[in-house]
Amino acid sequence: MSENTPDESRPGDPEPGSAAVRLDQGHVQGDGGLPEQFQNPGMPPHEHRAADDDPKAAKRAERQVAGLFLLSMLGTVLFIVAYFMVDVETEVYVPITGQMSLANLLLGLGLALSLLGIGLGAVQWAKTLMPDTEVVEMRHPLRSSKESRDGFVDTMLDGAESSQLTRRPLLKATFGGAMGLFSLPLLVQLVGSLGPLPKKDLSTTMWTEGKRLMLDPEARPVKASDVTIGSVFHILPEGIMDIHGPDRLTQIGKATVLMMRLNPEDFQDTEKGRKAREWGYQGIVAYSKVCTHVGCPVGLYEQTTHHLLCPCHQSTFDVTNDCEVIFGPAGRPLPQLKITVDGEGYLIADQEFQEPVGPSFWERES
Repeated sequence: MSENTPDESRPGDPEPGSAAVRLDQGHVQGDGGLPEQFQNPGMPPHEHRAADDDPKAAKRAERQVAGLFLLSMLGTVLFIVAYFMVDVETEVYVPITGQMSLANLLLGLGLALSLLGIGLGAVQWAKTLMPDTEVVEMRHPLRSSKESRDGFVDTMLDGAESSQLTRRPLLKATFGGAMGLFSLPLLVQLVGSLGPLPKKDLSTTMWTEGKRLMLDPEARPVKASDVTIGSVFHILPEGIMDIHGPDRLTQIGKATVLMMRLNPEDFQDTEKGRKAREWGYQGIVAYSKVCTHVGCPVGLYEQTTHHLLCPCHQSTFDVTNDCEVIFGPAGRPLPQLKITVDGEGYLIADQEFQEPVGPSFWERES
């Protein structure tokens, strides 16, 4: 017979059914029964606090709580005085953190002392002076009796019957309609306060076919012969400076373009690279300056690598491959503006942007 069989006992094994079995004591055959009633373990003896029996200890605890509340009051006064009396430009040296504003330091300390004093005072009050009585609440069924639940249902049915909703469908329909439409005024005010819908404003700019590329801030047109290899220009569409009113900055922000000139041989021999070269003019290319991540201005151009860099989150775009994202969180390339020249040799837009500029939004189609 195996040493692990229940019929074979070893020294030190408990008697079957007498106690819990340790995992290292082998197997014990139990009888599978449960006691008719569990013994009430009771509650541990109540330990009295010093303040419960000693008046001096209670008085001492009272003074401690009062002291903490006074500390909170001093912190509040310090905060108010620092807010009105200390110049925010005044600086002091603080170990570890270094130079910092004295006003900010005092405001932080005052608010911290105010909250800390109240919190510690409340805890000390509860632990030393508030009642420390232990109460036992006997368990009882929380569910209402069947009679009570049936009575509630009968009451609701009687109310529906007495209101005649069940016998007058016209009242039921009009009451439901009135209550349902009642929420519409609130929703209309909420939606209406959001302002006009953007419609196609997020997808369009002032760039249209034939508009000249104008230097910013000089507002003068640029000839292709003026753009040398390695140069970078900040460009806006012709006529944008004639806009007045709050819409001006919005249109400038959407239409701003970076223009640079590369050697045509520098473009990669890929579908994107060939497209970038063809949409340019003799190596001159123009791309939206608005980063496709969160809309920061892409303002850094590395001439040796032909990379455009957004300084906000370091998204990097490769100009030789149609501004493909090669690093950073941007999700798509910068939109390219197709350009050509007019009869006088000035650079002009050959068409509008073929995709929305800037960060993505839920209505984007591309």
